[in-house]
Amino acid sequence: MRPSTLEVLDLTLPVVADPELETLIETRVGQLVRQLSSTSSLSGGSRGELGVRFFEKRRRKASGLGGWLTGTGRSEEEVCWEVWKLKITLTTPRTESERMTLLRAEGPALQRTAMSIVKIANRDKDHIP
Repeated sequence: MRPSTLEVLDLTLPVVADPELETLIETRVGQLVRQLSSTSSLSGGSRGELGVRFFEKRRRKASGLGGWLTGTGRSEEEVCWEVWKLKITLTTPRTESERMTLLRAEGPALQRTAMSIVKIANRDKDHIP
C-alpha cells in the first residue's frame, strides 16, 4: 500500500491506494446508497450509518503442547483496535440550483470533519498498533 492524496470538494485528503480496499469500500457504500435510496423520504433525504473498523493482524499461540507437537501452534488473528461510526445523509437535489447549494454547504462540513479526525488522531495515539 502506498500513501497518496485525493482532492474532494476543494480539500486534499490522505488516502492509501489499495485496489482491493477500494473495491470493498465501493461495494459497501453502494449497498448503503441503494438501501437509503429505497427508503428516502419525499424531501429527498434519508439517513444511515456506516461502520469502519481498523484491524491489526497478530500471531496467536496455541496453549499447551498440542500446537507445539503438531506444528499448528501459530496462527494469525485479527484484532480490532478502533471503530468509526459515520452518520450518512443521502440527499437528492431536485434542481441544479439545489445541487450547487448542497455542494457549497458540504465543502466546509467535510473540512470540519476532516480536521476533527486529525485532532483526535493526533491526541489519542496510545491504542494504535
